[in-house]
Amino acid sequence: MRVCCGCWSPTIVILLTVLVVVVFSLMGPRTARFEVAHEGLRLRGDWYGRLIPAHALQVDGARRLDLEHEPDLRPGRRTWGTGLPGYQAGWFRLANGERALLYLTDRSKAVYVPTSEGYSLLLSPEDPDGFLKALRAR
Repeated sequence: MRVCCGCWSPTIVILLTVLVVVVFSLMGPRTARFEVAHEGLRLRGDWYGRLIPAHALQVDGARRLDLEHEPDLRPGRRTWGTGLPGYQAGWFRLANGERALLYLTDRSKAVYVPTSEGYSLLLSPEDPDGFLKALRAR
């Protein structure tokens, strides 16, 4: 009985791809960064990073919140993202039905930022008050 080594290569490629995705997702909470710049808000860290243009940020509606006390803004259904204990990132529907891009590691120190692009942001910056101050000063 002969075993074809080439038959194993698609399986190995798939397993390695899954491993890379898992490792990258597990590193997300440690590598997530939120940079307020003149151009807008840059989200860095994993698959869902992007630049949200300054004109799209509705800074007047941005606020700090504790998701334990704001049930309408709690993440609900994940549409495309990472959901691990202590880390949620990617696209979710909030309990109120709103579409949101999340980078959450601490639900008690979250920041809510609406945009004019049809979605909101839920982020967990290291210093929520400093983040909001920088966002408003931009």
